[in-house]
Amino acid sequence: MTKILIVGGGGMIGQKLAGRLARDGWQGGPAVVTLYDVGFGDGGAAAHRRITGNLTDPGAAAMLVDDRPDIVFQLAAIVSGEAEQDFDKGWQVNMFAGWSLLEALRAEHIASGASYCPRVVFSSSIAVFGAPFPEAIGDEFLTAPLTSYGAQKAVCELMLSDFSRKGFVDGVSIRLPTISVRPGKANKAASSFFSSIIREPLNGRRAILPVVDTVRHAHASPKSATGFMMHAAALDTGLLKGRISLNMPGVSCTVAEQIEALREIAGADVVALIRSQEDPDVAKIVSGWPRKFDPVRAQALGFTSETEFSQIIQSYIDEDLGRS
Repeated sequence: MTKILIVGGGGMIGQKLAGRLARDGWQGGPAVVTLYDVGFGDGGAAAHRRITGNLTDPGAAAMLVDDRPDIVFQLAAIVSGEAEQDFDKGWQVNMFAGWSLLEALRAEHIASGASYCPRVVFSSSIAVFGAPFPEAIGDEFLTAPLTSYGAQKAVCELMLSDFSRKGFVDGVSIRLPTISVRPGKANKAASSFFSSIIREPLNGRRAILPVVDTVRHAHASPKSATGFMMHAAALDTGLLKGRISLNMPGVSCTVAEQIEALREIAGADVVALIRSQEDPDVAKIVSGWPRKFDPVRAQALGFTSETEFSQIIQSYIDEDLGRS
């Protein structure tokens, strides 16, 4: 029976992942799933255990890995806007907590006589890249983040790579495009509006667009994000040849193209609920993010996503509309 730990299991992707594991198990067999987060909403995905706590607390990481999970999904983080506004919290939660988790796993590896080496899937971000960008970012483009959030994610990628090189863990870093359409309420992520301009109108509510509609960005649905995680957890990491960070596929489109896709699916009255109100702080952060990728390595390894933004909207309608 496969033991799976989801750190950040109370968040949207963590809950989607837990729900899929509860439904499908792991590779045809049962999975014992532990969810860990600072809090959990009512209901939610089934799991063997739900543990409430903060990975920044002393001893938290050691407690979590004491039973030596086979697979660890590290999804816990504070989002981009909050990390930019609160420098200390961003580094404590997004970087130092990740170090504590890896150190706890290394301690178990040593205690096992080097027989314990779990798969660790880290939820990274395209924020590890910074402008200026080529037309499409290929697999050889350097990481040079222009935000604290991006820097924190980049450092965690390097830590996981080194721990994997030493054989303490077997890691994969997944650089997620912006995940939309997210169900629920808007969060403090600078990218939150990409979801809200679709989610709120579909639920009959007004939405604010804080950037010009010519802004281009890369997107994938929550369903695709869950698929990325599951695929990374089962991947033959020998195929990565030591380069364990992967750019995920997604849909590159402008905000105007997002809105047009919404119009085609839901009509002009729904689109009319979007109101433009530029926010210079959000616009500045988003301007430093990549817009399009050419994820040859990931696609060759079997990672897939939507190819049109209308598919992302339809995924939200099918899975989450009415629960937001």
